Amino acid sequence: MFGKKKSRGDKKKKFEFTKLFYATDVHGSERTFKKFVNAGKMYGVDVLVLGGDVTGKLLVPIIKDGDNSFHATVSGVRREIHSEEELENLKSMISDLGFYYEIMDIDRYNELKDKPEEVENIFKQKARERLIHWINLAEERLSDTNLKLFMTGGNDDDEWVVHVIEENQTGHIVNPEGRIVKVDDIHTMVSLGFSNPTPWNTPREVTEEKLSELIEETIKDIDDFSNVIFNFHAPPKDCTLDLAPMLDTSTDPPTPVVKAGQSVMIGVGSSAVREAIEKYQPLLALVGHIHESRGVVKIGRTTVVNPGSEYGEGILRGIIVNIQDNKVLSYQMTSG
Repeated sequence: MFGKKKSRGDKKKKFEFTKLFYATDVHGSERTFKKFVNAGKMYGVDVLVLGGDVTGKLLVPIIKDGDNSFHATVSGVRREIHSEEELENLKSMISDLGFYYEIMDIDRYNELKDKPEEVENIFKQKARERLIHWINLAEERLSDTNLKLFMTGGNDDDEWVVHVIEENQTGHIVNPEGRIVKVDDIHTMVSLGFSNPTPWNTPREVTEEKLSELIEETIKDIDDFSNVIFNFHAPPKDCTLDLAPMLDTSTDPPTPVVKAGQSVMIGVGSSAVREAIEKYQPLLALVGHIHESRGVVKIGRTTVVNPGSEYGEGILRGIIVNIQDNKVLSYQMTSG
């Protein structure tokens, strides 16, 4: 299919490796996702992998005050709108931040204050619409290529997100969640978007015991892991790719623990993921979840990568990995 690197200019030219681009945790950011899709052609890769946490976290009400007059509060700043152009710019800014928006009058806004379930339904509708829009956009932009884009959910994504990806798969967009998929002629990939417990009570976090069961169930039909890729959202515990601020969970919301003026950093990754990597020693592990812990480490023979995330700034953090038979040939972190 596309097991060898092919030059965009010469479809007959082949190289002895597969070039993979991986990014994760885009959290609904329109700008970051568009950069991700464009990275396929820009970097001349064979495979695109988008890790979990694809949906946003916030719904912003845009209040209609009159003809071409609106206001909204975004990231704590009240913004006054007085023209269609300004309104379109506001919509774009909200979308690029990874948020969703709904235009309403002040009466509707006040009505929704006491209807959290209805607000949640609007949020899900907006998230679903954007996700389907992304899939269609990616299919359009990749239609003249041999690229496959593997897209998974994460711990912040409700289970319905995975179903939406599954139901809207195209010739180029594939849902690899919970299954074994072919990356090229010799490499396969297994993907899981669940995480170990967090202080935030996210939709797809499970106990370490349950996560271990899910991993074992997903990989049960694999006999040889020498050319297998683990695409797991949660990083392995205590590997430097899982360092995050220690939180005081006695406060609501939890707050960072500070000592000597510095945030205390701890490993918050998954012991189940680490044990699976140590036991099975796949060729490559693609992880994310912890945005600030960008880097590459080795656990035995396994190369483990976390490209990090700065989706809120519209920055695409990624990594290009060149893989051969039983070997990670090279890798390069990217930012743009």
